[in-house]
Amino acid sequence: MTSATDTPSTDAPAEDAVPAGKIGAGATAADARAVAEAARDSAWERPSFAKGLYLGSFDLSLVHPWPTPDPAGVERGEAFMARLTEYARTMDGSVIERAAKIPDGYIQGLADLGVFGMKIPEEYGGLGLSLVYYGRALALLGSVHPSLGALISAHQSIGVPEPVKVFGTAEQKREFLPRCAAGAVTAFLLTEPDVGSDPARMGSTATPTDDGDAYLLDGVKLWTTNGVIAELVVVMAVVPAHTGPDGTRHKGGISAFVVEMDSPGITVENRNAFMGLRGIENGVTRFHRVRVPAGNRLGREGQGLKIALTTLNTGRLALPALCVASGRWSLKIAREWSSARTQWGRPVGEHEAVGKKIAFIAASAFALDAVFELSAELADAGQKDVRIEAALAKLWATEISCQIADELVQIRGGRGFETAESLAARGERAVPAEQQLRDLRINRIFEGSSEIMRLLIAREAVDAHLAAAGDLASMDASLQDKAKAAVGASGFYARWLPKLVAGAGMDPRSYNEFGRLARHLRFVERSSRRLARQTFYAMGRWQAKMERKQAFLGRVVDIGAELFAMTACCSRAEMLLRTDPGRAASAYELAEAYCEQARVRVDEYFDRLWRNTDDADRGLTRKVLAGDYIWLEEGILDQSEGTGPWIADASHGPSSKEDLHRRYR
Repeated sequence: MTSATDTPSTDAPAEDAVPAGKIGAGATAADARAVAEAARDSAWERPSFAKGLYLGSFDLSLVHPWPTPDPAGVERGEAFMARLTEYARTMDGSVIERAAKIPDGYIQGLADLGVFGMKIPEEYGGLGLSLVYYGRALALLGSVHPSLGALISAHQSIGVPEPVKVFGTAEQKREFLPRCAAGAVTAFLLTEPDVGSDPARMGSTATPTDDGDAYLLDGVKLWTTNGVIAELVVVMAVVPAHTGPDGTRHKGGISAFVVEMDSPGITVENRNAFMGLRGIENGVTRFHRVRVPAGNRLGREGQGLKIALTTLNTGRLALPALCVASGRWSLKIAREWSSARTQWGRPVGEHEAVGKKIAFIAASAFALDAVFELSAELADAGQKDVRIEAALAKLWATEISCQIADELVQIRGGRGFETAESLAARGERAVPAEQQLRDLRINRIFEGSSEIMRLLIAREAVDAHLAAAGDLASMDASLQDKAKAAVGASGFYARWLPKLVAGAGMDPRSYNEFGRLARHLRFVERSSRRLARQTFYAMGRWQAKMERKQAFLGRVVDIGAELFAMTACCSRAEMLLRTDPGRAASAYELAEAYCEQARVRVDEYFDRLWRNTDDADRGLTRKVLAGDYIWLEEGILDQSEGTGPWIADASHGPSSKEDLHRRYR
């Protein structure tokens, strides 16, 4: 195999990497910030609708008219969905739930259909489907059992195929992509027992051999989804600073490697069990002096985290697709049950208390569909930068789908709390409402928790302010440097602020082509400018302390998420008016319902930007952590005490446990 340094021009320069000496358990807050900033793609070469929302620029032309898909791609996608639907009807989700395992036969059947190569180009044996049809396939499989969606998305959204497709050499693509397309399950290994959203603390290492032909991989990776049955994995590890065979000094850093799971020194020490997703093959994987050929490194040394984040830019759309399935199923169950169940002389759905919940589920299900489809169509078109749209879709969809699932349990009452197996045992329809609630909960943590997603999006949303402010936004800058920065910032704001005074949202004739939905788009435009003004006020008030105002930034992000969802709903409804007139009236009703509900939430978020308990809560938290209220914890018995440490030991070394790794084929 050729050297992994023979990479496409999309690779970032090696100078972007944070030196290995700044990474590890002793990493400071400044080190963590440097690692995160180095991994960011700071360039904006293509327009971004969502980024504009946060800057007060509501450019509807970036998302409307609705992107037109490639007809040939649609034909291939529809044909595949027909085959997949036929096969999915033969699978039984209750079998997966009872056994806490996806039958090997199911996985092989999916492999035979080409499911593991949906996004892999046809030249490498894949199906070459668009993101739209990939997402629709995930939604279909997730409706059978969410563990199927997790299996496929962990393989194809963040596993080996995507980073190899984007960052791999020609030889790496030829070697790995056909195997992945044929059914070789893959996984992505980043998290460690003491490393979550802060990769600066990473402890796994990949030490170059003296001859430079390979790396020796050591470390422990936690929550390795698919890792128990994977054939290939992408592993993130720190390459220490070293001198190459030719005398060249390398500063190392977090790097990405494709690793064969049958390599000597790899042990799957545990198959983890969770409250939901009971069929997921998630484990703890230990590496002890595992020899990885140098040609298996993706990109340059130190570029691993950038590869991971770039992969996630569109990979995050897998979770919104799965949330679409939950919204549709919840609506179906809520409608059927609320008509069948009678209380006080009327079906329960006709009582306002229940009807409000049904209305929320219906409007939100339409919005889930609109947000995913729009984001995926934009990504497929390739003309816009959708990193913020994808992040917003992941954040918003995972949050609102959990609310939907909770409301469905409430609508079902005691039956919502009862398991499907118990319902069937006593002769009633086996509706797994409680299972859906359990299965969806992890999505608010997967691929970046909601809290981390808000900070990630906020960082991009205020990027223009940070660039303009310069040293004003630096905690370490001197007063002299801040004074110079203030002069530079004044020029930017002198040009930008006047644009926030007035806009199309103040003209009652704007967006009239949307009919009765036009007023909601005018609201979005006005709210976008209002949001930008509020962000500016916050920057002026807090300057360098802005990054610590996480609650404030979270509300800013949530406002933008609702505005994006409202826009997606309006655009989709107008598209259906042109392409599917039979559904147009219903689509307009659902879009209007969602926008009405969202406007209430947006107004509440704006109100809470400045009227909140953030300062008081911060003080209370400090006292809790200091132990001032330990007396409040009295009168209970903590059954977890003495069962083990808070964080398991991840010291390097050989494994003393049985290897639980297995292959389905």
